[in-house]
Amino acid sequence: MTGLAYDALLLLSFGGPERPDDVMPFLENVTRGRGVPRERLEEVAEHYRHFGGVSPINAQNRALLDAIRADFASSGLDLPVYWGNRNWHPLVEDTVAAMRDDGLRRALVLATSAYTSFSGCRQYQDDLARARAAAGPDAPELDKLRHFFNHPGFVEPNADAVRAALATLPDPDEARLVFTAHSIPTAMEVSSGPTGHLYSAQLREASRLVAEAVRGPVAEFDLVWQSRSGPPSVPWLEPDVNDHLRALADRGVRCIVVSPIGFVSDHVEVLWDLDEEAAETAQKLGLGYARAATVGTDPRFVAMVRQLVLERLDPAVPRLALGSMGPSHDHCPLGCCPAPRRVTPAADATSEPAPHPT
Repeated sequence: MTGLAYDALLLLSFGGPERPDDVMPFLENVTRGRGVPRERLEEVAEHYRHFGGVSPINAQNRALLDAIRADFASSGLDLPVYWGNRNWHPLVEDTVAAMRDDGLRRALVLATSAYTSFSGCRQYQDDLARARAAAGPDAPELDKLRHFFNHPGFVEPNADAVRAALATLPDPDEARLVFTAHSIPTAMEVSSGPTGHLYSAQLREASRLVAEAVRGPVAEFDLVWQSRSGPPSVPWLEPDVNDHLRALADRGVRCIVVSPIGFVSDHVEVLWDLDEEAAETAQKLGLGYARAATVGTDPRFVAMVRQLVLERLDPAVPRLALGSMGPSHDHCPLGCCPAPRRVTPAADATSEPAPHPT
């Protein structure tokens, strides 16, 4: 396919450390200007050190990059694919400069966040604007692809992952389905878009679509939150996954499957919060526990990326979406997903000191 309106795709992600010496500089990048105390950074750094000081997110992005390139090539889509991060190398500023030097004029952008929120959308738009400004007047135009929380290529792999996790339990029919996502300050939730509350509404819709794909219409499920940070005085979305496990145990639930529906790959927050902390909580409570995989490089997810590109190249290509919410918008409305107003300097610590919904 030649003569396209766009001449590249940019994979835009959060980034993560790839060796122990990277951990603190990475966390300082994430929290720059937010007043997060050093002791809090050290606490989060220990999560990374538990895994050898390496976040798997960069390796997972490389695998996704390779899979997208292979899918494009096999489908005849002649579009080079670049990769840049918000907080660690390859930094998006460097990548956009390289795209400029390669003579690119207009590129689409896939951010590794399925949902609308300040950190999952507006901050990425700000990253792109900053990178273009740094690259100068010859920087390529950069148009972000829509959110994909209800796209079949995201929902179906998640449903299969839940089925696989259920199959590991002695009595899968008894298991409660629990979906998790990165918590955010409630002030950020309210400001997530012109209609408000888009982040949790989209997450609940994705959870519903997966639950009903696995167990049929009106399937029961829970949406809970993980990875909360910031001072206890600042309200965040609740309940926390560990608190919810305790509540389920008190109700007599015997086993659960946890699906990290808010994430696209198994990076440190999934591994630490769910495979370490939540798994330990479940063990102490005597709960059977299984954690579903994220979509990663599932071929259906990779094909979804191509479909999102094609629908922007050709208005005749169907805009696929499951459920009643329909496909997300292509271009963010004015004022969409603004940063929450910070009341005091201490409130700067409410922004996540570790990867948010990526």
